[in-house]
Formats: sequence, structure tokens, C-alpha cells
Amino acid sequence: RARTARALCGRGFSRALRAQRRSQAPLEAWVGGRSCGSDPYVHAPPDRAFVMSAERITQRAGWTLITGAASGIGRGLAERLARHGAAVALADRDLEAATAAKRGIVAAGGRAIALDMDVADDQSVVQAVASLDGPIAMLINNAGLQHVAPLEEFPPGRFAQLIDVMLTGSARVTAAVLPRMRASGGGRIVNIGSIHSLVASPFKSAYVAAKHGLTGLTRTLALETADCDITVNLVCPAYVQTPLVDRQIDAQAAARSLAREEVVREVMLKPMPKGRFITIDEIAGTIEFLASDAARNITGQAIVLDGGWTAQ
Repeated sequence: RARTARALCGRGFSRALRAQRRSQAPLEAWVGGRSCGSDPYVHAPPDRAFVMSAERITQRAGWTLITGAASGIGRGLAERLARHGAAVALADRDLEAATAAKRGIVAAGGRAIALDMDVADDQSVVQAVASLDGPIAMLINNAGLQHVAPLEEFPPGRFAQLIDVMLTGSARVTAAVLPRMRASGGGRIVNIGSIHSLVASPFKSAYVAAKHGLTGLTRTLALETADCDITVNLVCPAYVQTPLVDRQIDAQAAARSLAREEVVREVMLKPMPKGRFITIDEIAGTIEFLASDAARNITGQAIVLDGGWTAQ
């Protein structure tokens, strides 16, 4: 097995296998007992992304790094995964909000750290990733934003900004994390796409272009990491009721001259036969499965949570 591990990912993978066998060792062993920043509660990067067996969930050593984690889906994922034992690194350019989210997780008994990261800035990404001690077991590229308008009414630079955050930003963070994953023997990368990774809606040209681009990026990176115990997948939820979607409702109402209730009923939920919003718990449960050993041969895939939208 050691020879096989070296063939897959070099010595780093075999070291990780040995580390897994010593799963009772203190977590401080990963970083020599150094504290992370000024947070006294966190002594080591620790935790574990999820490895699921038929009987129970065990854990893979390392951080779960989530971008855009200060609010919305990112914050919800961090809270849910932390409740299930993951050590989460909440990365966001709004460090104050990310820190508040981290404090809530810690108060609930979880392990977390907040990172100042702007996914649209190369130096910011490199510095934030470098500041994270220990292995990175999972990366969730979630940072995103929206602008709803006909293309000819987009403000100058706004289209490029959406592409840079959601598509180029995901590539930027993944490029910074991949060497760490290879060195530790493997990992899981989950890009948060959208139903708009597969279909289009009017007035969302930049968002749809970025989310479609994530489909191609995910497939390409899956091939580039096939020699290692790394998988790369895209999770594509339909509408999730978050602050971002609440703002979309207002924007769509203005663009279409509809009441908010009509936007929800006739624009957002009408294409979904099940007729209800996707929940953050549903997204988190899908990610937990993708992180498990049961999913180690699922890579390069778009996993769709759409209430039957694309079945029609």
C-alpha cells in the first residue's frame, strides 16, 4: 500500500496514511503546538473533512477552507460542517463579519478561524492560504455576488468583476491550495455553482457566464488531479433563500415590474416541480458525501439540487 501511495502522490501521501493510523495522536502534532494568531482557543489546525463509512462518520485531518464564508451559504456551510466536527477556516474580504461568524461557531463548541481574503486579489489569496497552518483537507469555493440587469445596462467593470470573483477567483484559490493538498496526500475541492451553471435566465448574463465557466473549470481540474487522492466537483443548487437571493428578488421585481411575491412564485420557484427553496443543510449534506471515501471516484461532476428543474 505504501508503494501505491507513493506512486499516486509521492511521499506526502504515504505520510498522510501513516498519520491516519495514528488518529489518536494530539492534533497539535500537525503544527508543533503553535497557536493560530491571537485566538487562544485554537491550538492547532485540526480538524477533519469527512470520511464516511457505513457505520459512522470519521474524519480526515486538516482544515476545511470556505471562501465567501462571512454570510449566506458560506456561513451556513461553515456552521453546519463545524457542528459535525470540521475545523473551518472562514475566508472573506469582510474580516469583521467572518470573525463574528467564527465567534458564533466557537461559542457553540466548534473550531474555527477567520481569514482576511479577497479572492479577486492574487496577493491576498496567497497570504491568506499561507497563514493557515497544517493540512487543508477540503476547499469550498463559494465566494460570489450578483448583478441583475440587461447586458447593455451593466455598469462599467461590473461584468468583469463577477467573472473575476466567481470564476477566476475559484481558480486563484484552488491554485494556492493544490500544492498543500498534494503534499498532505489528498483532499476534496467543491466549487459552489448554481442551477445557472446549467441553464440561463434573463438579466443575469455575467452570473450565468461565470457559473457556466465553473463547469469547465471543475472538469479540467478533475483531470489534472486524477493522479492523486483529490476530487473536484461542482454543487449546483437552485435558489437558496439567503441575503443574496433576497436582494435578487428585489432586483428582479424592479426589472420585470412584478411584486416580490410574484417573483418568488413565478420566476424562482415555478421552474422547480417541487416548488420550494433549496436549504443550506441540503447543500452541506451533499458536500459531506462528496468528502467521503464513498465518493472518491466521483470527480469532475456537476451535482444538481434543483427540485426537478432540469428534469423537464
